[in-house]
Amino acid sequence: MKVGIIRFPGSNCDRDVYHALELAGGEPDYVWWNQKDLTNFDAIVIPGGFSYGDYLRAGAIASITPVIDGIKQVVKEEKPVLGICNGAQILGEVGLVPGVFTNNKNAQFICERAELKVTTTRTPFTSLYKKGEVIKMPIAHAEGRYYNEEIEKLHDQDQIVLKFEGENPNGSIEGITGVCDETGLICAVMPHPERASEAVLGSDDGLKFFKGIVKFKS
Repeated sequence: MKVGIIRFPGSNCDRDVYHALELAGGEPDYVWWNQKDLTNFDAIVIPGGFSYGDYLRAGAIASITPVIDGIKQVVKEEKPVLGICNGAQILGEVGLVPGVFTNNKNAQFICERAELKVTTTRTPFTSLYKKGEVIKMPIAHAEGRYYNEEIEKLHDQDQIVLKFEGENPNGSIEGITGVCDETGLICAVMPHPERASEAVLGSDDGLKFFKGIVKFKS
């Protein structure tokens, strides 16, 4: 399973994702923002960090870069695409997942460990979890508050992937912190599974996200 990891100026979780994918048995490789042809990859991950121009709005400049055209082609080929933190913001910005990620309710950067409930297992990324399973992963964001005016549609089509269990630190609607498109192949999550991929990090609960990618077409 060849997995492309998208790099923007300011990406800072790309190496973490690379390591997590290797642990999961994948074959990761880096892809710069100006590369348009992604046909050699079986899946794509957009890692966290900061895409160039985030001071305008998270993902605003990234949304018009050549690599986005390549990602849209990957989507047409029905290959998995995972956006983590800034990657989730980008997927929302370009309309590949429903809703938006905006400023936290306290208007501050939040960095802490969070308990999360897996609310669907129909995505490749959550297929190895149990529905309703509570897992622990770190969050680290200033624009992670999820909002969507069509919340009932998300429920009806089983597009809610993760919710905060208990405390809702950023004020997301219904505590939602991960969503997918209607197919389940495109997933945007605000927590960082790559930062919970080994026990030495305090939790390896996030490793199944990457094992699920590798398992999808293995």
